[in-house]
Amino acid sequence: MTQAKTQPKTRSVAPEDADLFLGNQLCFALYAASLAMTKTYRPLLAPLGLTFPQYVVMMALWEHKKLTAGALAQAVALDAGTLVPLVRKLVAQGLLQRERSQEDERSVFISLTSAGLALRKRAHAVYAQAACATQCTLQQRRALTAQLQSLRAALSSSP
Repeated sequence: MTQAKTQPKTRSVAPEDADLFLGNQLCFALYAASLAMTKTYRPLLAPLGLTFPQYVVMMALWEHKKLTAGALAQAVALDAGTLVPLVRKLVAQGLLQRERSQEDERSVFISLTSAGLALRKRAHAVYAQAACATQCTLQQRRALTAQLQSLRAALSSSP
């Protein structure tokens, strides 16, 4: 005979206390969704030899071809302390190259190597599999992406 699972007893709470429940928190929903998305990508990116943050950097460079380190950091929303070792690893893998600007030696340009550019073709399958895993239509994914971009912009401009 199996025992019935017991559910937590529902307590009556003050309405203001419900504001602090995890299920009512946008921040937690975003955090948990981010963890789930990263977990979804991990096995998809393994054959490419990339982590999710490395994939994000590669996507930025597939789009822009060549960026200064500062512009790349801004594009992928990473600070220099996180971006520099990540780029170093991608350079060591032969996917990216760094070169100092001829006009301003303080500026470093980061661009794709031919191997980094070739990896883009294999990444199309990653995109398709991840999109399928969301169980959302293209229109739903685009709407959600736009909403999250607006949220990020609003939070970035807040003091």
